[in-house]
Amino acid sequence: MKGIKKSLTEEYLYLDFSHQMEGCIFPLHTSVTLFLLSYCDCKIFKVGLVLTKESTDISLKNVVPQDVEIQIISKQELPAIVQNCCLPAVVEKPDNFCRAGLAVVLRHIIQKSYEADPSKKEILELLGFKKTCLKACAEVSQWTRLCELTIPLAIENFLKESSDQHPTIPAEILQLERKLSEPVRVHNDDKLRRQKLKQQKAAGVGPAHAKSKVLRQETSEELDSSSKSLELQVAFSKLAVYEEPATTNREPSHIRKAKVSDLPPLEHVFAEGLYFTLADIVLLPCIHHFLAIICKKLSEKLIEFPLLAAWYQRIQEVPRVKTAASQCGIQFLHLPELLTTLKEQDANLSEVPGVEEQNDASFLGGPRPTMTKLMEKGIEVMFSPHPCPTWTLDWNSLPAAVSPKEGKMSSDRALRKQQQLNNLVYVVTSQAKPGDRIVDFCSGGGHVGIVLAHMLPSCQVTLIENKELSLIRAKKRSDELGLSNIWFIQANMEYFTGMFNIGVALHACGVATDMVIEHCIKTRAAFVTCPCCYGFIQNTSKFNFPKSEQFKKTLSYKEHMILCRFADQTAVQLPAQRRLIGKQCMCLVDLDRARAAEERGYSVQVISMEPESCSPKNNMIVGVPI
Repeated sequence: MKGIKKSLTEEYLYLDFSHQMEGCIFPLHTSVTLFLLSYCDCKIFKVGLVLTKESTDISLKNVVPQDVEIQIISKQELPAIVQNCCLPAVVEKPDNFCRAGLAVVLRHIIQKSYEADPSKKEILELLGFKKTCLKACAEVSQWTRLCELTIPLAIENFLKESSDQHPTIPAEILQLERKLSEPVRVHNDDKLRRQKLKQQKAAGVGPAHAKSKVLRQETSEELDSSSKSLELQVAFSKLAVYEEPATTNREPSHIRKAKVSDLPPLEHVFAEGLYFTLADIVLLPCIHHFLAIICKKLSEKLIEFPLLAAWYQRIQEVPRVKTAASQCGIQFLHLPELLTTLKEQDANLSEVPGVEEQNDASFLGGPRPTMTKLMEKGIEVMFSPHPCPTWTLDWNSLPAAVSPKEGKMSSDRALRKQQQLNNLVYVVTSQAKPGDRIVDFCSGGGHVGIVLAHMLPSCQVTLIENKELSLIRAKKRSDELGLSNIWFIQANMEYFTGMFNIGVALHACGVATDMVIEHCIKTRAAFVTCPCCYGFIQNTSKFNFPKSEQFKKTLSYKEHMILCRFADQTAVQLPAQRRLIGKQCMCLVDLDRARAAEERGYSVQVISMEPESCSPKNNMIVGVPI
């Protein structure tokens, strides 16, 4: 068929299968993935449903997309690389490149569906503006975490509790309802907001009046051209449901001169704003099951979710959604019409608990008071001696594909990268034993992992990276070298569940360094990390700073953040005194990390890489389990 491209590599998609309920497959990650396959009409993957427990009653009729090749398998039958990852996962033949985790797998399905048939541009549009929908990892993006992890898990727990008479409404659902009430931000929102102001003026509705309007569920069939909102016009014109709203070349003077603060906000049509994206695909099976229980057992609660209910009704008007849903066992509910004012809605949403940062009356700004406070408690900048400061790889004797000079970087930068690698490779090779498994976290283009795989042929090296293009470049270099002891996994590191002996990370940004150390500690593996981007460090769902008991007793969170911000001021362009303070702050932040690991049974050293000019971020944290 014209325009159809055949995939050059055979790909297998593996999904968990725990049970079936209400005609749908669980866990919800599997239902979401099957729904996307159906929506994209994607038949290029061979799908394996992996039994999470023994099950003899398996019926796939009307719960999986038609024409999708599906096989029921056990965990033991999974390729070795997939056995080291959380599902869903996609693996290419030969089995050394794997994509794992819901967001990564769904984005890959969209990309492959579009490559197979480039005429399906609406499929690629699911990735959103600049193709970034759910691209940020869940640890740093609250939105990705909500869609990918917390809402599916919360709904699964809610369904388990639904046997009780009064199951508790998940806090994550309240959070999503609140999210849908927030003003929409898009790249051209000023233009759209002026169009909306013009529409309101023409209808005789002022901004003050608009704020107290009654919200109601609206579907495209209920709206005629004069009553449908600008947001709906814009959203559905992109989906080819409506014609593009007519625009004039020049707005009237009073519209052009209106202050930005006087422009009406844009309201959500879909989960991320005006446009139908992958986030809506992920949320639909989850919200469907939530609303099904609400309608059955807690119908009086439905009025508390007017925006969620309106979204649920509206998403059914998107082309192919109803067909795809029915193929996956989702039979849409007929919700009663909801009426609620914005005032009432805001009152409900205000009940969602928030976290407020407590003011610290004793806080003093700047790094020096904080450093003095630590010194008074006997905590000072301290580096362990470098084990072999002059050691270097013989780069000239190594194959060209091993060297970072093969990457797209200047000769000066490539030299500094070689110097950085000298430090990490020396420490790792001095610890590694034949048969060890080494993981290069946040591997980027594979500079560390490829050198280690070449230097340690008796060890298995795994590269884990969230960015697909970086990992593809690394695999290309590995293929040139003919390496057979290397795996490539595109995933957030929390989706890697395999055992390993040494974890390494070169310039893992912000809390990514802490995630690497935590992953190693849980596995009782040694770690060699070189932190970066200290200014991005902040409290997350998994980490609170300071981390060690020693630092917690001395510094507040705000004081620790001062150290982190100044730790980034080590660039060579800065005055020498400021660089010195930056280096000291950098060491103190890493000393807190080291102390926290020591409290959990590790021997840890903070070492300055040699030569120090190899990078402004030249600390190494080396930990070995005792």
